[in-house]
Amino acid sequence: MNFQKLMDSLKDVEEIEINNFSIDAEEIDLTLNLQSMMPVIEKMAVVHKKKEEAREKIIETKFPEFKNLDFKKVPVGYKSKINAVQIGHTKSEGGTRKSSVMIGGDTHMPYEAGPPVKPIIAFDIFDMRLNLPKAITMHFDEVMDDPAEWAKLCEKKYGAELITFHLVTTDPDLKDRSAREAAKTIEDVLQAISIPMLIGGSGNPDKDPTVLEYAGAAAEGERCMLNSASLNMDYEPIVKAGMKYGHAVLSWTQLDINSQKILNKKMLGLGMKHKDIIMDPTTAPLGYGMDYTYSVMERIRLNALKGDTDLQMPMASGTTNAWGAREAWMKNPEWGDKAKRGVLWEATLALSVYLAGCNVLFMMCPDSMVLFKNMVKLLSDEKRKIKSKDWMAV
Repeated sequence: MNFQKLMDSLKDVEEIEINNFSIDAEEIDLTLNLQSMMPVIEKMAVVHKKKEEAREKIIETKFPEFKNLDFKKVPVGYKSKINAVQIGHTKSEGGTRKSSVMIGGDTHMPYEAGPPVKPIIAFDIFDMRLNLPKAITMHFDEVMDDPAEWAKLCEKKYGAELITFHLVTTDPDLKDRSAREAAKTIEDVLQAISIPMLIGGSGNPDKDPTVLEYAGAAAEGERCMLNSASLNMDYEPIVKAGMKYGHAVLSWTQLDINSQKILNKKMLGLGMKHKDIIMDPTTAPLGYGMDYTYSVMERIRLNALKGDTDLQMPMASGTTNAWGAREAWMKNPEWGDKAKRGVLWEATLALSVYLAGCNVLFMMCPDSMVLFKNMVKLLSDEKRKIKSKDWMAV
């Protein structure tokens, strides 16, 4: 059957459905005569138009209330916004920082109704050398034994605008350094850099309250953030140190909205203001945990925008947790190039929590930060600002 005969036979056909169709041939030559197809195409267009008119008539007859319905996109509008928290005091504000950082201030979810609030990245550094993946140590190996130099390198070479300094040596299971010794290290690091700093303890619930109290005193006037207050410790000394020495405090919970509300309420009840609290609902880096993290953060942010005053604080993410997943660093050819895998893991985790409403991200690998920033630029339609020399230029 030639093509013209085939087209003639389809004149009165509205739809064609072919099942179990296959062609066995070494070579197929299809020559389409578009001119001869036009009558069929035009007829199909007429049939389609008649079907649409019939649907509209049915809707108009059975559902007259829909006749003049205007399906315009309704602009997103929330009755509340996220409070902004300042980190860092300049000389005019009683500190010595050359700049300060504003965290929060969102009025909507990222990209939901215009440009989102810029994400802030804080470089995670420690007061001792840790066994970290090569993708990280290749950038900092020469300074990891000197926290002041480590912080300075982050600022001078990688353009950090914020540092998170963790006093892990105070952990009784590591070096058990005293709170007084830790405070001296805080002073040394602050003198080495001009950018604002967040101050973390070791995570030991028994010792951190004292360590952070001393650290807060050592950094008085600089407007740091004490990391962190949680329900599984005596958080009152940390909160009171924040208020006494002019610092913000991190409210840390474990992926539970009710716990986050309870802790925030308790901190507010002790006298802290919204502008002095940043929340960290916890960041799980892998699989179902990452999905759960996103869901919890998104719910917290939406509830806050809808008017829940107990949740109207900026959110932080320990995005560095991505490196705790073995898939980020373990040697396994089936998982792909190890040199790129961890970088991608941290960057995609950062993007995920950012889209959920996270404001400040604690990260470790400079390459991950470059990749994350490029992702944000692409989403913000800023392709022209991305330089080809950037890591895995998006």
